[in-house]
Amino acid sequence: MTILTITTDFGNLNGFVGTMKGVIYGIAPQVKIADITQEIPAQDIRTGAIALWRSAPYFPPGTVHVAVIDPGVGTTRRAIGAKLGDQYFILPDNGLITPMLEDAEQAGKEIVVVHLDKPQYWLENVYTTFHGRDIFAPSGAHLAAGVKLEDMGTIITDPVRLPLPKALKTETGYQANIMLIDVFGNCSTTLRVSQVPDLAKTTLKIAGQSIEGIVPSYGHRQIGDLVAVTDSEGFVEIAVVNGSAARAYGINLDDPVEVIFHD
Repeated sequence: MTILTITTDFGNLNGFVGTMKGVIYGIAPQVKIADITQEIPAQDIRTGAIALWRSAPYFPPGTVHVAVIDPGVGTTRRAIGAKLGDQYFILPDNGLITPMLEDAEQAGKEIVVVHLDKPQYWLENVYTTFHGRDIFAPSGAHLAAGVKLEDMGTIITDPVRLPLPKALKTETGYQANIMLIDVFGNCSTTLRVSQVPDLAKTTLKIAGQSIEGIVPSYGHRQIGDLVAVTDSEGFVEIAVVNGSAARAYGINLDDPVEVIFHD
């Protein structure tokens, strides 16, 4: 049984995701649908890309990921499908694919990207404001039902890429940025723990604060302390123990984080 995931910024109030599921089941009734999240902030392509990137590797081979964060819906932006290693993606060509594509390239995995330009794999009536229902859901369903990706469109080599921030090496350590703020107000940085030579001999500076050392988890400090920890994906995270670092210190996406290594 093929698994098909859905990631959107639609929320759950108006039934948009439920409608997509109805389309999918109508084409591929045997598919098993899993929600990654429908709570991406409206039009926030990068947050959607990161959510999908962090979740997709934990799904079995052959999973089809349908993602719709699509501020360009109804314009000339392309709908694309991709095979990256053993996972499939159906999404708008607006950079949403970027982190998964970059990982596949770095790992030397098989990469096939197509422009989904064959209407026989869409709904019969396509409206300019709901391609999630009319193009992406049916395309994902046909793919999950066994249609070959290459049969669904024209192969392309130029998918749109997001300019994702990365930690930059400096003379004293790294210049990093906040790339993700989760529901708890924890703030993940662009610095991987693997880039830190000695967790205990590291200082992080953000929002006028200094944090000494990177600890394994929140419980290694006192309630209310501002800490640096290892997040669940291997990045350095800034948090307040049993609180919200984002709210307490006014931290926002892309805020700079100076990382200093000590001998």
